[in-house]
Amino acid sequence: MDLRHQFLIAMPGLDEGYFGGTLSYLCEHNEEGAFALVINRPLEGVTLGGIFDQLAIEGVAHRDVPVLDGGPVQRDRGFVLHSDDCCLPATVKLQPGLALSTVREMLTAIAKDEGPKQFLVCLGYAGWGEGQLEQEMADNAWLSCPADLTTLFEAPLETRRTRAAESLGINLALFPGAPGHG
Repeated sequence: MDLRHQFLIAMPGLDEGYFGGTLSYLCEHNEEGAFALVINRPLEGVTLGGIFDQLAIEGVAHRDVPVLDGGPVQRDRGFVLHSDDCCLPATVKLQPGLALSTVREMLTAIAKDEGPKQFLVCLGYAGWGEGQLEQEMADNAWLSCPADLTTLFEAPLETRRTRAAESLGINLALFPGAPGHG
């Protein structure tokens, strides 16, 4: 089972924990584990402008863009999930149209409005060890569905999880354990 380039939809059973209500994009999945970025949870009060100021990056573009809580691992490390129209030597192409960068130079390009047309900036990531994600999926903690760039970059943050579930014909509000049910 290769889940790369899939969305992970947190099921209502996860609502009490860190991943409650989240939608994640699986950047990597192999026999050693999985790496994903949460794509629908903004960090309260944190914008790109604050990151630019903290890192002494000059530029006035995109200062009001929210920074996302990418996951509970290495929360001091930044990741830029972006369209592949702007790539640097250290950029990893994930699939046609999508790339991942972790270097300061990408933030500098974004600040100067010379970066990718579409992007998400995340602090931290979600990671699973060998077989861990597969077990959590067997335990019905997660649903997966094909990722799409419209949901990833254009849908409002608060609708992304619902939109991904609806792509499978699922209304999350009807699941046991969802608020108002069970």
